Amino acid sequence: MVKVTYFGHACFSITDGESSVIIDPFLTGNPSASTSPDKITADAILLTHGHGDHFGDTVAIAKRTGAFIIAPYELAIYCERKGLKSHPMHIGGSRQFPFGKVKLTPAWHGSAIIGDTIEYTGSPCGFLLTMNGKTIYHSGDTGLFGDMELIGRLQKIDLALLPIGDNFVMGVDDAAEATRMIKPGKVVPMHYNTFDVIKADPEEFRKKVKTICECIILKPGESVDV
Repeated sequence: MVKVTYFGHACFSITDGESSVIIDPFLTGNPSASTSPDKITADAILLTHGHGDHFGDTVAIAKRTGAFIIAPYELAIYCERKGLKSHPMHIGGSRQFPFGKVKLTPAWHGSAIIGDTIEYTGSPCGFLLTMNGKTIYHSGDTGLFGDMELIGRLQKIDLALLPIGDNFVMGVDDAAEATRMIKPGKVVPMHYNTFDVIKADPEEFRKKVKTICECIILKPGESVDV
């Protein structure tokens, strides 16, 4: 069994009881976060892109836990320059790690570390994570794109984590269409209601996908077993 815990926005912890990973650990400054970075344990940190609401507490968590970073090449190298261990990958590539298999998928978005200057951190991505025989698809920040059908056709997806907040990512209607293309066993909406600009109704999304698969609406801190 694999347990997936939602920490708010697009941050999830995934564990099989022996190993665990965390995706996009934006906790500090996240008004919906249900935990703090000092309470996170992880063997690896998966980063979909470099925006602050996804890169988040990566440095602090990695330095405290010794977790290594899995990210698109440019973002992984940025992490190495911060003194972190990383395994660079890129879209279409996959690799078996001790905790499971990771494959990077396309995501239509941007990626940069934005401070006093803007540092490009490569292409954004999504992740297919297979752990203990179960596959979770975290789409990353993305708009709807036709190859989602291909992702679902080539890989049986037990759980899909899809954004519904619109403006920067898919809205409810496009996320419902993505669900139709992917055909997951279950779907969890993410990346909504953290800020006013991405307000969305997860119940509306659930109604639109009810004939496709089970939609589970998680509050920050809640988990689903896969």
